Amino acid sequence: MSEDKEPFAARWSRLKTEARESPKEEKKELPQAPAAAAPPELPKPESLTPDSDFKPFMDPRVDLETRRTALKKLFADARFNVPDPFEAYSEDYTRADPIPMEMLKTLNQARKLIFEEAENTAAQTARPEPKPEPKPTDDGAGRQDA
Repeated sequence: MSEDKEPFAARWSRLKTEARESPKEEKKELPQAPAAAAPPELPKPESLTPDSDFKPFMDPRVDLETRRTALKKLFADARFNVPDPFEAYSEDYTRADPIPMEMLKTLNQARKLIFEEAENTAAQTARPEPKPEPKPTDDGAGRQDA
């Protein structure tokens, strides 16, 4: 805090005015970095194999597009295209494996729902039920029509 108890706004205004009126100091120039050396001699990215040395491509002086091309060539190898088996979502869980029929027959609920229905429908299609004969109609007086 200011010891002379100058109000904040007045002090702020005074400092801004002083800064505006005072001659601007010349900025000191930073020493120039030595001229950037040429990037290292690189093989063509098309001629790279997965066993090639990719360290020269990681030099900061190498063009970004050249670096990306080299890395694409490296990671196109099948050794890098293997999903991590310990990654939780790396497998395709949308296609379920069917339950084998032997296991399905041992499940009580499946036995009741699936197999009994299948047996009943198979038995019904094998021998159709006879149609009931029509009953004679009543004329209301207790006699039957002939």
